This record gives sequence, structure tokens and C-alpha cells, in this order.
Amino acid sequence: MEIKIAKNLVELKPNSPQETAGMETLWRLLVDCVRENRKMVPVGEYVPSKENLARFYIEDMPGGKTEWSEEKAAGDGAYYCATCNKYMNVKKGADVPKCCGRDMEAMD
Repeated sequence: MEIKIAKNLVELKPNSPQETAGMETLWRLLVDCVRENRKMVPVGEYVPSKENLARFYIEDMPGGKTEWSEEKAAGDGAYYCATCNKYMNVKKGADVPKCCGRDMEAMD
């Protein structure tokens, strides 16, 4: 994938048929000709020496299946992900949800 950045414009140019197919899928997820387009928001960090992978969250799009930790909620309340700001309401004694690879945190 070739990436060019000119001020506030980013160009992504696929270099293989697989990348072209992925770009087409991404484009269809982001672009809605009838309503507003979706936005991609960075998640976590991008440190190539640590892991050469960048993650992005697509706003206003339902996510995948929720994963749960072994930890139990201390009380009724909202739990949030400090990485992507997603939140969920959890009942006392229920499993704490995971998001972005770690347990969500109780909101005060």
C-alpha cells in the first residue's frame, strides 16, 4: 500500500489485488451516498518498533461480538473503554466487558 500525505489530504494507493479488494470494502463501509459518511478514528497507539500495526474504529457502525473478562462488576453502573470511549451498562456481579484488548473501566 502506498500512502501519500499532502497537508490534510491522505491518498492510499493499493499495490496488489488483495489490497484493492480491501480498499473497495473499506470505501463501501465509509461512504454513504444517501446519508452522512462515516469517519475512521485511531485506536490505541502506532509504534512500529513495538508492533507495526495501526488500528482504526469506524464511527456509527456496529461492532463485533462483545468479549467478557473473568472479573465481576462491583456494582451497577457504566463501564468505558479508555482507548475508544465506548461504554456499556453492567449490572452488579456480571462479567466486566473487554474492549480494545483489555477490561473496560468503571465510570465514577
